[in-house]
Amino acid sequence: MTDVTSGHVDVLQTLFHSDQGGHEQVVICQDRASGLKAVIALHSTALGPALGGTRFYPYASEADAVADALNLSRGMSYKNALAGLDHGGGKAVIIGDPEKIKSEELLLAYGRFVASLGGRYVTACDVGTYVADMDVIARECRWTTGRSPENGGAGDSSVLTAFGVFQGMRASAQHLWGDPTLRGRKVGVAGVGKVGRHLVEHLLSDGAEVVITDVRAESLRAITDLHPEVTVAADTDALIRTEGLDIYAPCALGGALNDDTVPVLTAKVVCGAANNQLAHPGVEKDLADRSVLYAPDYVVNAGGVIQVADELHGFDFDRCKAKATKIFDTTLEIFARAKADGIPPAAAADRLAEQRMAEARSR
Repeated sequence: MTDVTSGHVDVLQTLFHSDQGGHEQVVICQDRASGLKAVIALHSTALGPALGGTRFYPYASEADAVADALNLSRGMSYKNALAGLDHGGGKAVIIGDPEKIKSEELLLAYGRFVASLGGRYVTACDVGTYVADMDVIARECRWTTGRSPENGGAGDSSVLTAFGVFQGMRASAQHLWGDPTLRGRKVGVAGVGKVGRHLVEHLLSDGAEVVITDVRAESLRAITDLHPEVTVAADTDALIRTEGLDIYAPCALGGALNDDTVPVLTAKVVCGAANNQLAHPGVEKDLADRSVLYAPDYVVNAGGVIQVADELHGFDFDRCKAKATKIFDTTLEIFARAKADGIPPAAAADRLAEQRMAEARSR
């Protein structure tokens, strides 16, 4: 999915008059007692109740928070459609630094707002929110997933998210080099937090050479202490310029692929866990023009949403892992369609997702 809004946006203009809008509902939430300020965006319920995580982040402005909620919720519609889930797309953002303002009172207030939607939106973890937070929110809202096993949930969804990204990488290797293994390939992972650290384990187990970077020194140490063979790049700019890099995996925040980064990429494949990696429309063509194979982010990072969706029906890890394994086949299908139609993989993925949503609306 491309980044469809940026900067200070006219929300109503975007929602009602632009091709990037089309959201069914956007809810602005405020609880002065707890300090909660949140935005819940429902892009589509054509396939079922909207499903997507809650991001807790210190946005520079309320407008930026709304823009992120709109982008992320639209991406969830496409992600859920291509993951084969009976869910539409939704996303919520809580405005503020979670290290400073997150509290039980705030999370409970947020849970009441989600509950007020009567099941049209099902929430889960995202950047800045964790399993323990979902346990608190669930006390006020039964439409909460990503809870702890002790509270009837499936626990951390980053495990299957990383597994799905790994499947997308295997498919990329199959398409480009004719072999689904990463053995002997040099892979750069930007962001080794919840998802990235699990992805590194998959890559090392498959015989890849791994280079990592992260803004948090403790995240880097957690990996290098365990795997001294892993190389650390000074920052993302250094990572993407690494000589001999085969695959670049953006696993932090969105917008990683932009007018500054794409021209200097040394990798031949981009496949990572971050949402909304394409900073603006047209970046997907820039990648194609440089013969860089892009595995659409919302396709390969769907393992987590597969897990939380399954939680609604009684979680079974093996069943979820089997579904996440199919990300390999879906990614290959997208590459094949892109080649046949003469379009970038991102456009091919969009077409497949839009086709499923349109079929659901016509029923």
